[in-house]
Amino acid sequence: MGKKVKLIEVIRTWQGEGVSRGIPMLLCRFKTCNLKCYFCDTLVKMRISKEAEHDIEDLQKEMDRNKLSLMITGGEPTVPKHFDETVTLLNELNYTVANVESNGFKLYELIGEVKPTKSVIFIYSPKIFEEEDIESAKETLNKIAGHHSVHVKVVWDGSPYVEEFLSWLTKQEDLIEQHRVWLMPQGATRAELIKNSEVVFDLCEKYKFSFSSRDHLIFGFV
Repeated sequence: MGKKVKLIEVIRTWQGEGVSRGIPMLLCRFKTCNLKCYFCDTLVKMRISKEAEHDIEDLQKEMDRNKLSLMITGGEPTVPKHFDETVTLLNELNYTVANVESNGFKLYELIGEVKPTKSVIFIYSPKIFEEEDIESAKETLNKIAGHHSVHVKVVWDGSPYVEEFLSWLTKQEDLIEQHRVWLMPQGATRAELIKNSEVVFDLCEKYKFSFSSRDHLIFGFV
């Protein structure tokens, strides 16, 4: 019997954020997260959606048929409930590139479980709401230093804690090169994102980081 994974969403889409923006992908979404961020755009979906089993073989056929890469998101793919299934998706499926979006919970451990032959971009998106979150993000970055498959994506919401973290991060090229750090405006609508992008472009110029839009919201695709 083939391997299966439990997901709340499997859809054809394009990556809307970061380094792989515009690449057609099969999005595989897990249900559970260890955080409850106030700006999360999937809180309701995670709460009301039921998990369904999906055969790895069927996922592969869908990817092959439509020439899709792989996006794994949540929820949080590295929580204990989903960790092994995330490893299964990354190691068992064939793809040109995979993106894994993570708040860093067990990201270091996940990186160690993925076959070195696999082309995976790990997108570490630290959630910075208070001082202790900065220290947690620093700890995670120190663990994953040297893994050039990791990109950092920070949501700018005007928080002084986020700017404190960015100020520290810009001096850490021994941990991660600045071109692999992406700043993204907070916003749930096209209007909000465009309005908030101006200050994010200014911050990218100030700190020499990359800018990430949220194309799925700006252009209206899922």
